[in-house]
Amino acid sequence: MIALDTNILARFYVDDPGDPEAAKQRPIARQILTERPSLFVPLTVVLELEWVLRAFYRFETAQIVQVLEHLLGLGHVNTEESERIAAALPLAVAGMDFADALHLAGSQHCEALYSFDDRRFARRASRLGSVVPVVVPTLE
Repeated sequence: MIALDTNILARFYVDDPGDPEAAKQRPIARQILTERPSLFVPLTVVLELEWVLRAFYRFETAQIVQVLEHLLGLGHVNTEESERIAAALPLAVAGMDFADALHLAGSQHCEALYSFDDRRFARRASRLGSVVPVVVPTLE
């Protein structure tokens, strides 16, 4: 089994004809993803891929979800915590930040997820009917 880094997946999913390095690397990435019988994608690579697609390539959420659903559907690719990623995708479609959606999806066994960082995260989780509430703790 071979593990893949974010740049291999980005080259596979993004056609960037204005970048000469990408033009050289894309056929190699395609060959790896189509010809290798067993591949592994760490969860951290999925998280970074989402960021690269959103922040660098300006993909819309629907495009990112399409890429991640395709990746999860490749039978020869073992994506770490694929069920967690799949559970996060509808939350992202509903407007939640993908990293927050992954945090929430990974916390389903907990009574709450505490965060100082973002009250919007807490409101959005509540609005989306999350089983796990996001709580912004305060001094009592």
